[in-house]
Amino acid sequence: MGIQTWIPRASATETAGKALSAAERLTTPEPEPASPSRGDATGDEPPPWDEPPAWLAEVPPPDDEVPPALNDADLFVGGAAARSGPADRVASLDWPGLESRVAACEACALHRTRTQTVFGVGSRVADLMVIGEAPGADEDRQGEPFVGRAGQLLNAMLQAIGLEREAVYIANVLKCRPPDNWDPRPEESQQCEPFLKRQVALVRPRVLLAVGRIAAQNLLQTSDPVGRLRGRPLSLDGVPLVVTYHPAYLLRSPEQKAKAWEDLQRVAELLRA
Repeated sequence: MGIQTWIPRASATETAGKALSAAERLTTPEPEPASPSRGDATGDEPPPWDEPPAWLAEVPPPDDEVPPALNDADLFVGGAAARSGPADRVASLDWPGLESRVAACEACALHRTRTQTVFGVGSRVADLMVIGEAPGADEDRQGEPFVGRAGQLLNAMLQAIGLEREAVYIANVLKCRPPDNWDPRPEESQQCEPFLKRQVALVRPRVLLAVGRIAAQNLLQTSDPVGRLRGRPLSLDGVPLVVTYHPAYLLRSPEQKAKAWEDLQRVAELLRA
């Protein structure tokens, strides 16, 4: 995995109007539930982005369940050395086989302390794939990424660009929770990397959104902090990649929400391109 020049994979007419602004969503009747499909257009005109979403102004009260702030000085750089074992066996798995392999994985010590693995959730033909760092306590209990307060904020962020949670695919770099929410260790990320790469290959998203330092650094094999990565034209294996702050970080630092909103607008533009 490395930083590459983005080459668009689809024409504008295939994805025109993917994102609705928050104002449009307030006045548009809710459609009947339907299975999301790749390339469905939602309008002919680009959204005006003239009304910031409500979550920008929300300042939550202190919450002991929100993990402590990440220290950008404590960086993780993913190993670039060749890896043997899981990658060769995972690359050809279909969805049921991949999910079964993840559930049974004992490749690192995290399997001893997990309640269950956290595979991923959402549409498996999504145009947007959201990648976080690792499951927390709520995710470990429920087996689903991005639940709790951080998950609620992520849902609101997606809705602000016209996307429901069910219409995107959400996964983490790690499939097991690190005890005490420590940063993923290199050996743990290396063991999980083939699983995540296979998920990306199966979903075939048009845009990737990396939320948080750990996700961005692992995907891009860099030690740069989020502040240096966001706003740059990045890609992963030819797929445009946008870096933004983790929802849990935004709960602790609401003054950074405006920057996250800029990143989300970039995602919407890429989906409409």
